[in-house]
Amino acid sequence: MAFGASLSERLKHIFARITGSGKLTEVDIKNAMREVRVALLEADVNFGVVKSFINRVSELATGEAVMQSLTPGQTVIKIVHEQLTELLGKSNEKLAISPKPPTVYMMVGLQGAGKTTFCGKLANMLKGQGKRPLLVACDIYRPAAIDQLKIVAKTAGVAIYEEGKADPVKITKNALKFAEKANHDVVIIDTAGRLHIDDALMKELIFIKEIANPTEILLTVDAMTGQDAVNVATTFNEKLDLTGVLLTKLDGDTRGGAALSIRAVTGKPIKFAGIGEKISDIEAFHPERISSRILGMGDVLTLIEKAKDIVSEKEMKALEKRMMQNSFTLEDFLHQFDNLRQMGDIEDIMANLGGALGKNMKMGKLDESQMVRNKAIIQSMTREERRDPSILKSSRKQRIANGSGTSIQEINALLKQFEQSKVLMKQFGGKMAGKMKRGGVF
Repeated sequence: MAFGASLSERLKHIFARITGSGKLTEVDIKNAMREVRVALLEADVNFGVVKSFINRVSELATGEAVMQSLTPGQTVIKIVHEQLTELLGKSNEKLAISPKPPTVYMMVGLQGAGKTTFCGKLANMLKGQGKRPLLVACDIYRPAAIDQLKIVAKTAGVAIYEEGKADPVKITKNALKFAEKANHDVVIIDTAGRLHIDDALMKELIFIKEIANPTEILLTVDAMTGQDAVNVATTFNEKLDLTGVLLTKLDGDTRGGAALSIRAVTGKPIKFAGIGEKISDIEAFHPERISSRILGMGDVLTLIEKAKDIVSEKEMKALEKRMMQNSFTLEDFLHQFDNLRQMGDIEDIMANLGGALGKNMKMGKLDESQMVRNKAIIQSMTREERRDPSILKSSRKQRIANGSGTSIQEINALLKQFEQSKVLMKQFGGKMAGKMKRGGVF
């Protein structure tokens, strides 16, 4: 997830200067906080939120313990990280589950925020957790809204209830009866949106709320709209008493202001974030991880969760063992590279690892056609060559090039990439394994 890239870069530059100093004065911290203030305001963070945040950080950062610390710059960053996490909500708040099925999630938001798509993402995620979600089409006004919900329902492989252009309140009542008869334990209601908030919309939503008695009322907001998203959240909350917020387009060129303001202004938690176009592109919103991303500290825990969906515990243990024994082969390389590809863009993975590894291993986006050629190269090798590439002299390389339809230059490039990847995978595997062990995964 690319989060507020410009904000992150600015903060990294600001803190790089103070971590480069052996000692810090109150003037140094005051100047740094002034720059942080400007960066946050330009990221469209709410003015009141910025003022409160800067005052709190400044107070903590100019304390005697910080000023006399052997690493005052790092201590200041730790304070900023903790206060950012506090601002974002301390910890992830999970979706509430009704003690008596069905659990009802009422989805609300303005047109264009991505509400209907998020209905599908949420349904897909819950289906993966063993639930039987039912999508309910209550947006009868927007052209093609019902058709769009049908498409996302089909993509997610879940059921949909719709009555065309009937009264949304009646649709809700009938959908709940249908869900009970058909044993759907989760109902997700896609309500109508508007280009702007109006009385007619709010009255309809209030009526649906009274009929559905939802377990959660979730507002979908577009992270790219910045302060406008906060204003929308405030109004919806006043009318409906929201239980949570869903942020879309957090993978785009967003300035990050909405995420940093919504919790502080409304008091409502951000529960999930949309991180891409695919039905599976949904992440639980973890404030501590987000603040780490903003400060360029990486997010290994989110990578672990993605890896657990792709790499089995047994495979992770075996890979770690081969890494420690320096027996990582070209066959392993190709297999793990495929795993990394399923986890997303390599450059994003590097950013989430943070630190020197993230800075030094800029491998860019995976080229699918080159992956095919790399496979052909490795498959044209003998088992001995795959296990010990050091024996690949010019005659062997020429044979492999002829057999794979590639060139010696491409073989050399693959071997260089393999050596880089051994370093990457050893450090990546070490970080992953360490975090997973500490987290009790194995």
